[in-house]
Amino acid sequence: MHPNRKFHIEDREAMAALVRRTGFATLVVQTDEGLRAVHLPVLLQGDRLRFHVARGNRVHAALLAGAEAIVVVNGADTYVSPDWYGQPGRVPTWNYVAVEMNGRAAPLGREALIRLMDDLSAEHEEKLAPKTPWTRAKVDPALFEGLLKAITGFEIEVAEWRGTAKLDQDKPDEVRARLADAIAAAGWPEAAELVRSPANVTAVSTPVLPRVPRP
Repeated sequence: MHPNRKFHIEDREAMAALVRRTGFATLVVQTDEGLRAVHLPVLLQGDRLRFHVARGNRVHAALLAGAEAIVVVNGADTYVSPDWYGQPGRVPTWNYVAVEMNGRAAPLGREALIRLMDDLSAEHEEKLAPKTPWTRAKVDPALFEGLLKAITGFEIEVAEWRGTAKLDQDKPDEVRARLADAIAAAGWPEAAELVRSPANVTAVSTPVLPRVPRP
């Protein structure tokens, strides 16, 4: 989390909205081999964060033992060139939005794992409308059973939330407007809109703009 309080996200629901909208996270946990990270889809309901991990993953044993984990979800980000500020004495920096969550892992039983798998696919298939949603009914039951044997579901009751939105809020409006134009031209439309209007990061209904290829 950024040390400057100007960049802190204080709105708990805004942080949760970013997690739900993104749906993908990095989980870091202490294992017998040291710190290890795993990248995974997540589902957030209230303060309950659910996910699954391959049994062969190096974080599996630690999670199964109830280790505390930190989970990071990243939003929009962009490099910022000093030339874009139109001010002397600037240096390169990076603007970004991120949410960190802490909590202790607990394993899910078989039925809860199946619900997690169904909920994950339903959550993301809904975003593809008007496409007909994919469902587990399309998978051979034996294949699905094999998949279940290879993974373990977990949940974390989030005990601590931290959010950062470093979007040049400490700069004048005209400077942010100039930055936003340059960032958009460089191919980061979502980051550009947030720099233009930093308050939008706490507007939980703000849609994610499509990312265009970077030149």
